[in-house]
Amino acid sequence: MKLKIFPLARYALGAMLAFLFVGVAQAQTETISIAEVTYAVNNLFLLAAAVLVLFMQAGFAMLEAGLSSHKNTVNVLFKNTFDVCVGVLLYFLFGYSLMYGETPVLGGFFGWSGFGIANTPNNVEGLSPQVDWLFQAAFAATAATIVSGAVMGRMYFKAYLIYSAVITGLVYPISGHWKWGGGWLDQLGFHDFAGSILVHAVGGFAALAAVVVMGPRIGRFEGNKINSLGYQGITSSSLGVFILWVGWYGFNPGSQLAFVGALNTNTTMLIAVNTTLSAAAGGLAALAFDWITEAKHKANLLVTLNGILGGLVGITASCDTVSNWSAIAIGVVAGVLSVLGTKLLDRLRIDDGVGAWPVHGLCGIWGGIAVGIFSTNVEHKLSAQIVGSLVIPFWAFITMFFLFYLLDLWGMLRVKPSQEKVGLDIVEHGQTEKGVEIAFED
Repeated sequence: MKLKIFPLARYALGAMLAFLFVGVAQAQTETISIAEVTYAVNNLFLLAAAVLVLFMQAGFAMLEAGLSSHKNTVNVLFKNTFDVCVGVLLYFLFGYSLMYGETPVLGGFFGWSGFGIANTPNNVEGLSPQVDWLFQAAFAATAATIVSGAVMGRMYFKAYLIYSAVITGLVYPISGHWKWGGGWLDQLGFHDFAGSILVHAVGGFAALAAVVVMGPRIGRFEGNKINSLGYQGITSSSLGVFILWVGWYGFNPGSQLAFVGALNTNTTMLIAVNTTLSAAAGGLAALAFDWITEAKHKANLLVTLNGILGGLVGITASCDTVSNWSAIAIGVVAGVLSVLGTKLLDRLRIDDGVGAWPVHGLCGIWGGIAVGIFSTNVEHKLSAQIVGSLVIPFWAFITMFFLFYLLDLWGMLRVKPSQEKVGLDIVEHGQTEKGVEIAFED
């Protein structure tokens, strides 16, 4: 048998080598230009970055699920899932055109180039419109999902569906047009490289509007006592933060959009290192500040995790234009702000389930202003940074406050106390995290 197989194997190998030789010979006759190689490399790198940003949804889901109670796990995960599904479709239909459309509407309030991708000009010349849209769509989904954890345990799922559609389809693209679409903030000189303001502050202040209108969860505040209400998985939340950290290397370095050439490569590496330094500094600063100021003097993991996220949010606007040392300073301030912001909300009796506003809202504003303080580019003026860092969060808060107020007025926003006590997994979805289907009647 062996004598029969070996000759066949030799013939097959010879045929394969002959085929490869012919293919190589044909390839040598074709000329591939440097421009074609540049186009391929830039687009493939941006595709990888888009996948990393989309993977951040897994990080948000694990972070929020870990901080929720067992009775609300399915609801939290469902909201994160829905954000991606509705976000990419609405951003495809008209969000992308509102943000990057070349025809100004209402004096440049937003742009328009028709429905879908084909008629909208590329964000950067030399990119495939398809991959450019994919990268931007992942950003839109990120802005929406920031609210999910803040409102855990008390918002009707139908209300969240409406909110998610409005922010990804209208609110985020319109304010994004003001800067990234070449609008009035861009002309003013405002700089937000990857979205401290345009993505994170928008989501953070939308979260603040939601929790202000809804009020705290039952039992969260009792007199002067602040109850944590418990959470089910610090392991899940920790892993979620690390996934978000890794995803940020798509978020920030990917926003360079072009990677071929010494200048682009060096800038991308600077962005990656600054992102790393700021995250680490934010985590340590939050840990140290909380450890010193809290009466118990204990090392708090959740505080540290939020400090890491605060450092990531804080550096996102300026990661391309500050030094390594400045990135550390930005992270330190962001870490402290994440702690102070949480304490401020507790003092005001505002219940933010995961610290979305301190991390994304407050640290987002700091990130925008930090550009005017630390940027090595003399064209980045502090005055322009202050304007952009206040106007966009104000836009997000006002529009979302109005939406949530209307939903509350119509009885569509907050679940009944009896439903809240049972948990939204059963009330809204009829199932638990263990997969058990349970009927609920109120």
